[in-house]
Amino acid sequence: MFRSLTSRLLLTYVLIIGIVLFMAGASLLYFLLRNPLAERQVYRNLDLIAASLDRRNEAAAFAEAAPARLKSALRRMDVLFAVRGFLLSPGGEVLADSRPDTLPPSEDILQALSAGGEAAHGEFRDDTGRRWLYRAEALQGGRVLVLAEPRPTLRAFSLLGVELTAPLLRAGAVSLLVSILLAWLVARWIALPLQHMAVVAKAVADGDFRQRMSPSGPQEAQSLAQAFNEMVQKVEGSRRTQRDFVANVSHELKTPLTSIQGFAQAILDGTAEDEQAKRHAARVIHEESDRLRRLVDELLDLARLDAGQVAFARDALDLRALLAAVVERLSLRAREKGVSIQSILSGLPTVIGDGDRLAQVFTNLLDNAIRYAPRDSAVVVRGETQDGWVTLHVDDRGPGIPPEELSRVFERFYQLEKSRRSGEGRGAGLGLAICREVVQAHGGRIVAQSAVGQGTRFSVQLPIVRPQDETLVRPRP
Repeated sequence: MFRSLTSRLLLTYVLIIGIVLFMAGASLLYFLLRNPLAERQVYRNLDLIAASLDRRNEAAAFAEAAPARLKSALRRMDVLFAVRGFLLSPGGEVLADSRPDTLPPSEDILQALSAGGEAAHGEFRDDTGRRWLYRAEALQGGRVLVLAEPRPTLRAFSLLGVELTAPLLRAGAVSLLVSILLAWLVARWIALPLQHMAVVAKAVADGDFRQRMSPSGPQEAQSLAQAFNEMVQKVEGSRRTQRDFVANVSHELKTPLTSIQGFAQAILDGTAEDEQAKRHAARVIHEESDRLRRLVDELLDLARLDAGQVAFARDALDLRALLAAVVERLSLRAREKGVSIQSILSGLPTVIGDGDRLAQVFTNLLDNAIRYAPRDSAVVVRGETQDGWVTLHVDDRGPGIPPEELSRVFERFYQLEKSRRSGEGRGAGLGLAICREVVQAHGGRIVAQSAVGQGTRFSVQLPIVRPQDETLVRPRP
């Protein structure tokens, strides 16, 4: 019982509503009892009774009657008006009391009442602690007539309760029922999207990634539904990427293994008889083995980057020196391809990062540019700074990348030259994916721009070192 969110919310709302109604009723009763209006009504009633006695000349009779007759006169007044009356002598002695069985006020109170003079109102306590409201009026001869009623209490409000209790109870019951209904609707409004989300989540867990949440309910539930839909979309994309990754890895491993197995078999069974054929077979086996090694190394790199197991160094780097070293290493390859490398690297700032990993990024980008640049053209490496960022461009005059493929160049195993089966420069399509991971790990970004027939530009943006970053720099051994 009360295990569901709806029932718990409903119970909470009902408890709150009950407490609020109880406090409202108790407060209303308290303020009614403490309301001066009740006391004023008692005093008004005493004044009316005194005026009635004057009209009937009974007040004058109280002033002249003997004590024996006073008792019966006061009792008749009490029966007629339902008010206690007692007569005091000028010295404060009780001459007669309509309720002799009720304790009289204390001596000091009697003395104060007998010295009241003109008609006065007030309050006194008897010896039992009971509180009385009174009207005292001096009569001829010095006697004082005191009319008193008990101060209004809960019992005194029995008549008022008969008039108000039933309507208040009916109003409270209707309010409670309406509040419970509204509480149930609110609880259902909050819990229903979560219940629907549980159903959708179970369907997604069973493999149905077409399920989506329709945002409804309060703003928090709508935000949760949107976040859930984004999560499902990302999980679906991750599963698709995983399937494609496994398929691509299988394909990339199968192709060189098939070549290695075929040429090794040719050597074993004597198909490669002459020395030239054997050297050709050995060269293919060596190239494909080297390709397998590069593929495994790149896969391990990506796996470590994805798992966050790569510890990036935090050193102050001279970008100009780093890029100059990369250009120097690739200059021989560029000359063999008939391509020149132009460097425009003056004024580059210092950045914090891993020099080896960034060198890997720029080596990959520059190697790709040399590979696709036409003979007798130039590959340009330039840098610029703006708004706290340093941007490094690698431009070539190659065939360019079609617009429909430009957005996919950083995907894993994506290759532009699908027709190339083997040979020099055959890659697995992981280089640019690794570049993106490394650049993002440095807080930067890498973008590609291209126009078919005009060339391609890869731009790497890195944050410039800030003064407070100097404390993070680890001295290079």
